[in-house]
Amino acid sequence: MLFNSFQFLLFFPIVTIIYFLLPHRFRWFHLLVASCIFYMAYIPVYILILFFTIVIDYYAGILIENAPEEKKQRFLYMSVIANVGVLAFFKYYNFFIDNINQLLHISNTSSSLPLLNIILPIGLSFHTFQAMSYTIEVYRENQKAERNFGIYALYVMFYPQLVAGPIERPQNILHQFYEKHNLDYDNVAKGIRQMLWGLIKKIVIADRLLLVTDPVFNHPAEQSGLTLAIGCIFFTFQVYCDFSGYSDIAIGCAKVMGFDLMTNFNRPFASKSISEFWRRWHISLSTWFFDYLFNPLVATLRRWRKWAIVFGLMLTFILSGFWHGASWNFIFWGLMYGVALVYEFYSRDLRIKYFGKLPISLANGISIFFTFGYVAFASVFFRSNTLKDSFFIIKKFGSIPSEIGKAIATKKFGFLNLPNVKTQILPCVMLILALEIIQYIYVTYKLKENFKDKPAAFRWAVYYSGLAALLFLGVYEKHSFIYFQF
Repeated sequence: MLFNSFQFLLFFPIVTIIYFLLPHRFRWFHLLVASCIFYMAYIPVYILILFFTIVIDYYAGILIENAPEEKKQRFLYMSVIANVGVLAFFKYYNFFIDNINQLLHISNTSSSLPLLNIILPIGLSFHTFQAMSYTIEVYRENQKAERNFGIYALYVMFYPQLVAGPIERPQNILHQFYEKHNLDYDNVAKGIRQMLWGLIKKIVIADRLLLVTDPVFNHPAEQSGLTLAIGCIFFTFQVYCDFSGYSDIAIGCAKVMGFDLMTNFNRPFASKSISEFWRRWHISLSTWFFDYLFNPLVATLRRWRKWAIVFGLMLTFILSGFWHGASWNFIFWGLMYGVALVYEFYSRDLRIKYFGKLPISLANGISIFFTFGYVAFASVFFRSNTLKDSFFIIKKFGSIPSEIGKAIATKKFGFLNLPNVKTQILPCVMLILALEIIQYIYVTYKLKENFKDKPAAFRWAVYYSGLAALLFLGVYEKHSFIYFQF
C-alpha cells in the first residue's frame, strides 16, 4: 500500500481512530493486524517470509539472554545467518548466478546455472536490518529480550516504517508499544504537518523531477552531455525528496498516534563534506553500518592503525552500496563514497590549513558546492540502468564545455529539445529552489519547535499553501517510492 494512494488515504484515519477508541491493552494487537494488512497489500504470501524471520529472532533473543557467556555468540550467529540468508536468497541469488554464468561463458563452458523467477519481498532489506539490530543489542546487553511475541512482531512490522524505514533500534521503539498514548492535539498537528510536507516532497517535487530524469536516463545515447548533467542534478533532488518524503510520512503517521521515530534526513545538501553528508542522509542506515560493522571492524583491526580505518570505510560503503541493490552499479556507487571518505580522512589537516585562510562563508560555500557536485556525480551509478550506461554517461560529460560554447555562440540550446525536458525544466528548477528555501527557513527559525506558537493566520496559511501545492502542482500518476525496491 503506497502512502501516496487512495487506499492509504482511507487506511490511515481508520486505523488511527480505532487505535484511540480501543482500550490500551488491545492497541498493540490492532496495530499488528493493521500492519499485516498493510504489508499484504503487495504480495500477501510474502508475509510468511517475514514471520519466519520474526520467529527465529524472537527465540534467538531469549536464548541469547539466557545462555551462558560462551554460548551467546552462537545464538547471535544463528539469527544473523537466518536473516542474511533470506535476504541473500531473494535479493542476491540471481545476481551471483548471472555473474557465474558470465564467467562460464567467457571460459567457453556450455553449461549454465538456472536463474529463479522470484520477486524481491518489498522492504526486505529494511526489516532485515531492523531485526538484526534487536538480536545484536540483546547480545550487547543494551536491550532486554522481548517476551511478548506479538510486541516483538510489531517491532519488526510496525506499518509506518515497515517497508522503507527509518531502521529503528529496539531501545527507541519497543518500550513505546507498552506506553499508553492519549489523543494529543500537538502530536496530531505535528504528525499531519510532517505527513503533508512528505507528500509535497513526493508528489509535487520528486514525481515532477521524474518526468525529466526518466527519459534522460532511459535513453542516455540520445542525450547531450549537458542534458545528462541536468538529469544527474535533478535525480539527486528527486531521490532525496522521494525517500525523505517517505520518511516524513512514516514519522508523521507514527507521531499522530504518539510514537516517536528517529530522524532520517537532516538537510543533506547543506553538507560541507562527504562525511557530514552521511551524517545527514539516511541516518538510520548510516548509523546502522557504523555501529554494527565499521566500529567493531576497526576495533578488531586496531593494530593496523590508519589502515584499519581505510579498510573499514571501504568495506562499509561497498557493502552499503550492495545493500541498496544487487547490481555492479550500486557496488561502484558505494565504492565512490568509500574513496571520498578515505580521501577526507587523509586530507583533513591539509584542508583545514588551506580553507582556514578563507572567510568562513566562502569556505563553507565552496565546500557545499563540491560536496553536492560529488553526490550528484555519484548518482550516475545509482540511477543508470546498467554499469555500461554509467560509464557512457560519464564519458559524455566530456562534451559539456564544447556544448556550452556552442550554445552561447549560436544562442540555440539544443540540449533542451528532449520531450518533457524543455517544458519541465523551469518548473523543476523553481521547485528545487522552493525546497531549499523552505528547509532553510524551517531550520533557521526553528519552526519544528515553535510552530504552534505562531499566529493562527500564519499556521493556516501554511496548511492551505501546502494543500494548494498538492492539488495544483502534484503529479498524480501513482509512482512508487524509489526505495521500495531495496
